[in-house]
Amino acid sequence: MYTEHALKRSQQRSIAPVVVDILLEFGKCGRHKGAAVYYMTPGTRKQAKYYLGQAEYKKIENRLNTFAVVSDDGPVITLCHRTKRLKF
Repeated sequence: MYTEHALKRSQQRSIAPVVVDILLEFGKCGRHKGAAVYYMTPGTRKQAKYYLGQAEYKKIENRLNTFAVVSDDGPVITLCHRTKRLKF
């Protein structure tokens, strides 16, 4: 489930729904200002690669430098490309 803002940002930033699904399924979760932030680490990337298989993982590997901010109520608030180290 996405907020209007998240849908707009995903379209503006060309972040595919499959990438968001992988972030939420395999990504590491951190807390920041009352919301959950999902992002990929080297370990979670390995898990995703094992689950998806080599061929499918290769298709989305370069798109996994993103993070998703999710509210405690459930919907994705926003999506961003990760250009710097996240600090929690």
